[in-house]
Amino acid sequence: MAALSGGKPRSLKDGFVCVRKRDLEKLTTEVMQLREFLPRVLNAELMETLQRAQGPETKKEQTEQERLRLEALHLKSRLEAVQTECQGEREEKLLLREQLWQSGEELQQQADFCSELGSAACGLLWSCSAREDTVTQWLADGKLLSFVSVSAQTLESFVKSLDEEVKDQSDDYNSHEHQFVLALVGTVTNVAAVACGRDFLCSSGQVLLETLMKLLEQMKPAFFPKLKVLMLMALYNVSININGLKIISGHKGLVRLIWTLLKGGHWEVSLHCLRLLQSLILEEYTRPLLGSSLLDPDLLAHVSLLTSSAQPSLRATAQQTLQDLQSLKQCLTVLQVGEVPQTAKEEPQLTKGN
Repeated sequence: MAALSGGKPRSLKDGFVCVRKRDLEKLTTEVMQLREFLPRVLNAELMETLQRAQGPETKKEQTEQERLRLEALHLKSRLEAVQTECQGEREEKLLLREQLWQSGEELQQQADFCSELGSAACGLLWSCSAREDTVTQWLADGKLLSFVSVSAQTLESFVKSLDEEVKDQSDDYNSHEHQFVLALVGTVTNVAAVACGRDFLCSSGQVLLETLMKLLEQMKPAFFPKLKVLMLMALYNVSININGLKIISGHKGLVRLIWTLLKGGHWEVSLHCLRLLQSLILEEYTRPLLGSSLLDPDLLAHVSLLTSSAQPSLRATAQQTLQDLQSLKQCLTVLQVGEVPQTAKEEPQLTKGN
């Protein structure tokens, strides 16, 4: 064996390693000691002890695996039961949905039938109310009170249906709902054309009158012109009664409402707006309440514009209204200096909704 150079072993060729003799002897001694003492340590008793120690651990693992297996079977059983229940609820939901759809269809059919029936019945009522003796008979029989109550509720519902978020005003004049409301307001107009009917509406129909004005405020300018005409005719007829005039003139924003309707562009609506405006102008009771608002420059300018209308009746009424407004302006000016002018109120002409 080659000699060592230095304190570390040196690598040689052919896979041999040079070590010091003293290290080799030390390694040999340690191997001999291990051969002598290892059998004493690794005996059968130790191996048996190790096996006994591993036994409980293995049994514990087996027990845990069995527990997990049983738990998995239990969860699987619950899952199957829940899936079966879910499938049953899904089928029941589909059945209920089908029943709901059928009920909705039946309800819609009933609503359509009721609307059609109400439209036809109210149309007949409208036609009958054109006779003065019929309105007188209704009052004598005490039938108008319930009619006024139902009319107010119906118009209130119609007002809510005109909300832009609920219903787009499609201007469907042929719908049963529109025809029903039209006939309802036409009947009210005819009742208001009779003296005893006006008295009744002023005493027991104030809610109905307020609803009419509210409905006029909420309807868009270009929609339902015939319905607006009938409502304005009804309000004009009521305004002939002094109590009715107090109710109408006490409505907040009345002049603004008239101004809005005049700008709507429909000549019949403008005509009956002017007639209602004339009724307000010619009554001395309303002058202290509405005088300043009636003399609004924009209102005067638009009434003046209507004096050039192509419709003869509208043009003539606009000219009369403009004269009345100018007279009112002079009257208010004279009143401010303490003089009382003499004015003559024209005899009103009743209107009936035919």
